[in-house]
Order: sequence, then C-alpha cells, then structure tokens
Amino acid sequence: MKRTVVKRSGLGKEFVMSMLWYWISYTAVTLIGVGHTIFNVAVLHMGSMAQGPGLGEGYEMTKPWHPLYNIILFTLFGFIYLRGLAEPTFKKALTTGALWSGMSIVFDLVGWILIKHPWSLTFRQFYVEYQPWITLVYIAMFVAPLLGYRILKGKASKAGSREAVSVN
Repeated sequence: MKRTVVKRSGLGKEFVMSMLWYWISYTAVTLIGVGHTIFNVAVLHMGSMAQGPGLGEGYEMTKPWHPLYNIILFTLFGFIYLRGLAEPTFKKALTTGALWSGMSIVFDLVGWILIKHPWSLTFRQFYVEYQPWITLVYIAMFVAPLLGYRILKGKASKAGSREAVSVN
C-alpha cells in the first residue's frame, strides 16, 4: 500500500499556537481576578460572597480592573503569538481577536453560568450587573491581537529605519 504525503500548511500549527497563547492568557487573567478578589477579602477586609448577595464586595471592587487585565495580557500574548508566525498580517490579527473573544463568550457562559460552582453567577449577574465591564472585557480580547500586531509592526519599522540609517 502506497502512502501519500500531504504537505501541511502552517495553518494547523498556527491554530494550535493561537489556542496555546489564548489559554495561557485566559488562565492568567482568571487567576489574577480571583487573586485580586481574595486579596480584597483577606487583606482589605472587604465582604466576601458568604457575607452578602452575589460574590460580595471583594469581587465587586475588582470589576473595573478586569478590562485592564485583559487588554494587557491578551495584547502581550497576541504579540507573542503573532511574532511566532512566519507571516503575521492584519487579517490574522483580526481573525485571532474574533476567535479569542468569541471563544471567551462561549466559555464564560459555560464556565461561569451553566456549570454550577461556588463562584458561578446567574445570567442577570453576568450579563446585566457586570456591565459595562464584561462588554469591555470582550472588546479588549478582540482588540488585543490587533494591538499586538501594531506593536510588532512598529518594532519592525523601527528596525528597518535603523538599518536604513546605518547603511547610509
């Protein structure tokens, strides 16, 4: 039996790397948010979920910080992902942002609402009471790879400028 070897495009590897950097970023953002909440409760003595409705004052006070965590970390990991591509393009950054924010919307629905756990929320808590922060989080995830691309291209153009100046 004869085997046919199919030359693989880099698309499979690109997708795997995108998922790797997405999950690292998503996990880091989640851990920072949880850590921030624990800090607020344990160190700043803010109310916990056991002391009130929802997740308590300790969590409520972290909400405005969530878009900031996301824009910083997803931009960093978007930059790292795009830097690793043979040919980073605006279209790939745009596609990555759409994929990452879309996956987060679905994953958040399942992980924070549908699966019940001590920190799970209701639809109302997540999609109404968490406004405008959750919308800003998803916008940050969408925009972050574009910012990473812009940083990457800015570095490339600066390097090109330095080479042109040093040659002349």
